Amino acid sequence: MVGPRTAGILLHPTSLPGRYGIGELGTEAHDWLAALSRMRQRLWQVLPLGPTGYGDSPYQSLSTFAGNTLVVSFDRLRDAGLLDADAVDAFPRFPDDRVDFGAVIPARRTILHRAAERFVRAAPDGLRRAAAAFAERERGWLDDWCLFAALKEHFDGRPWVEWPEDLARRDRAALGLAAARLAGAIERERLLQFFFHEHWEAIRDAARSRAIAIVGDLPIFVAHDSADVWCHPELFHLDAAGRPTVVAGVPPDYFCEDGQLWGNPLYRWEAHAADGFAWWIERLRGAFSRFDALRVDHFRGFAAAWEIPATAPTAATGRWVEAPGRELFAVARRVLGDRPIIAEDLGLITPDVEELRQELGFPGMRVLQFGFGDPLGPDDPPADDDPADRVVYTGTHDNDTARGWYDSPPDANPARPADAVERERHRARVRLASDGSEIHWDLIRMALGSRARAALYPLQDVLGLGSEARMNTPGRAWGNWAWRFRGEQLTAAIEERLARLTVAAGRC
Repeated sequence: MVGPRTAGILLHPTSLPGRYGIGELGTEAHDWLAALSRMRQRLWQVLPLGPTGYGDSPYQSLSTFAGNTLVVSFDRLRDAGLLDADAVDAFPRFPDDRVDFGAVIPARRTILHRAAERFVRAAPDGLRRAAAAFAERERGWLDDWCLFAALKEHFDGRPWVEWPEDLARRDRAALGLAAARLAGAIERERLLQFFFHEHWEAIRDAARSRAIAIVGDLPIFVAHDSADVWCHPELFHLDAAGRPTVVAGVPPDYFCEDGQLWGNPLYRWEAHAADGFAWWIERLRGAFSRFDALRVDHFRGFAAAWEIPATAPTAATGRWVEAPGRELFAVARRVLGDRPIIAEDLGLITPDVEELRQELGFPGMRVLQFGFGDPLGPDDPPADDDPADRVVYTGTHDNDTARGWYDSPPDANPARPADAVERERHRARVRLASDGSEIHWDLIRMALGSRARAALYPLQDVLGLGSEARMNTPGRAWGNWAWRFRGEQLTAAIEERLARLTVAAGRC
């Protein structure tokens, strides 16, 4: 549950420590849950957990239903008898503070494929029954995803619109032949999804045993090169060749003077409404089977989305197009019941968006880094003035770290005058009664002391790291999502300090 008076940390599983090139759902994830408990945190927020494609962004997943098998635990596979200890021990060494995706992905896939092959040859009966039950229970999305993944591998990773036409437009006979020809690859992907499911469920169980809720993240849009769009082209604005006619993004804002051109295809909402939002209901059902609560990214897109012509060079050219969020969530509530949702309502929020959020009863977000800007406005109050229907963050995955935000040179952002940056820092020091030397702790203390129902902060802020630890820079297509922390960085002193602040704020 998100609130009342809870606190937690934002950390994506890929950022966990460990020796296998990327964070995993194994020993280090269980150690992380133990650390959260020691720090008296009751929420662990993650980014989207789907399989990533070009650019490695969790917000451009190849499937909204499948799991990212790159975080499957090698140690758990070894303990299950699906990997030899020698193969795990011989895994190449990679940097421990960054994910080198280009090198890590093929190296890990080699090991994961080996585990799947061992399963086919020698898995015990109990594990086979569990895998069969998983495949039957999830077949509504799993069969399509496995065929998509096998075809994508067969065609060297090319987008589905570049496959042979009969496969791109899902000709039944062509799909049948492809499924027979790629049966081995399809079964392998099915097993990898089973491994992800088993390892994630072990994490969920461990979190429950420590009274820690896991907050997931649901991007409002899906990637064009995804199983979702390939399987359901009628639900998206596409041309006859399957390419988007209009795409999603946001107009110019704080993060980017040209706006952000995301490139995701926009929904044909009339098609969704015609079948009772069935695809959306299954999407939400799947998300809530994986998480205890859900942050819905870009909530304003459920009131109106920024529609950009697919041929536009930037997001500056676009228009607002209404969306039926009220109707969608009414159906979801009727089918799924009341579920804890955080509405990411940052950016240009118009009265209709706020009205929709309040009507649905979803808490919104406030980011402290935005609370000292120039000029100060009613949409960005300091944390202790936040209403109780908010979740307050020191920063998010899209922000610089607290230390990076405060320490960056005044001329680092061409869109912001240096004198405005200095005024912002001065206001922060005055409002926080701070000299700036521990700005990260000052912001965490403000978040914890606010009236907001939950206080959250990236682990980078707890550790006091600078811009080198930033997770994502909006508008930049490279160098994102790679940060990892090293186990020794989270010291006993840091854990004790956060625990004391959390207890003092009454957020245990």
